[in-house]
Amino acid sequence: MKIDTQLPRVPADRFAEEARRVEAIGFDGLWTVEAGCDPFLPLIQAASATRELELGTSIAVAFGRSPLSMAQVAWDLQRASGGRMRLGLGTQVRAHVERRYSMPFEHPAARITDYVRCVRAIWNCFQTGATPSYQGRFYQFTLMNPMFSGGPIDRPDIPIYLAGVNPRMCRAAGEVADGFHVHPMHSVGYLRDVVMPALDEGAKLRGKRGTDLELYAPIFVVTGETRQERDRSEASVRRQISFYGSTPSYRTLLEYHDLGALGRELSLRARRGDWEEMPKLIPDELVEQIAVIASPAELPATLRRRYDGILARLSLYFPLSSGDADARTREFIRAFRAA
Repeated sequence: MKIDTQLPRVPADRFAEEARRVEAIGFDGLWTVEAGCDPFLPLIQAASATRELELGTSIAVAFGRSPLSMAQVAWDLQRASGGRMRLGLGTQVRAHVERRYSMPFEHPAARITDYVRCVRAIWNCFQTGATPSYQGRFYQFTLMNPMFSGGPIDRPDIPIYLAGVNPRMCRAAGEVADGFHVHPMHSVGYLRDVVMPALDEGAKLRGKRGTDLELYAPIFVVTGETRQERDRSEASVRRQISFYGSTPSYRTLLEYHDLGALGRELSLRARRGDWEEMPKLIPDELVEQIAVIASPAELPATLRRRYDGILARLSLYFPLSSGDADARTREFIRAFRAA
């Protein structure tokens, strides 16, 4: 199991410095998030600043870009990084795609499978010079000339990850993706009973199994050396659970845990802007199901036990913090690999 991290929100002139720091600490991979910053800009700097660190988007909003623009930037990053790129895609939700990106959203699961197939057709054209002939339900790629082609690269097989929560999107990932981004709003029971069977169902359509996909997840963790640190850590996790739980797209998880009414109440509170009161509604039992709760010394082994046989790689949703955060993180990574 690999241990990754997410790029913190830092100014653009620090992207390369942060990537070097992440590699020096000992992480296996660095993921960027599309929130307040384009997810690809940091990666081009990270590709030049590092040598072994795997790089990826977690996630880039697929429907906010055409398949060609997505294919081109991923191809450039794969070339620049020497083959270390992982293209993580997500659909986002209807309101954001239509009202923030001004793009269509109908039939998101069918659309994203078509999107991925189109991206791969473009890459094949770049690499082999094949005549573009992709015509799908939503996307087409039937025109290219040498001036606009990305041209061949040494390592053309770029893994594509899809993100999802609901069974239909998980089936879509199984059908076309190489990896799956597990949302931090999850429980092991939900992964085993809902996500993994849906991945397997989709994968069988192309002669594969759900276990052929590499699963990655950012993990909510409640930890700390002191009571004050643990309380602060738990408060942050509760805020995130209440925020995600207020979004109808994530309600299937709450319904799985017989908390559908909580999801509806959180949505109502969010519409009112009652953000400060929402974390108080999250029951302790749900925190225990979603978050890993352990002391810093026990955390590496606890993570291993919980996700063994499920995840191929993980990261902490909130980074470890202390007076010497880098040294503490190095020790955590050593213990995690030894567990």
